[in-house]
Amino acid sequence: MTTWTSERARAASLSRSRNSDDPELLEAKRNMRALKLAEHVARVVAQAPPLTAEQRERIVVLLRAGGGIA
Repeated sequence: MTTWTSERARAASLSRSRNSDDPELLEAKRNMRALKLAEHVARVVAQAPPLTAEQRERIVVLLRAGGGIA
C-alpha cells in the first residue's frame, strides 16, 4: 500500500531532475496530497459521531466539486 510519505519521497526524488511542470512529478504531488487527505479524513471520521445522510451528502458534494464550495 502506498503511503503519503512514500509519495512525498517520490516527489522529492523527481523534483531533483525534473521541471516543476513535469507530468510525473505533478502526479506524485497530487497522489501525495490525496493520500494525506484520505489519512486525515479517516482519522476525523473515526473520532466523530455518525453523520446524517444530509451531512454525508454535503461532504460528497464538496469532494465532487474538487473542494469548491457548493
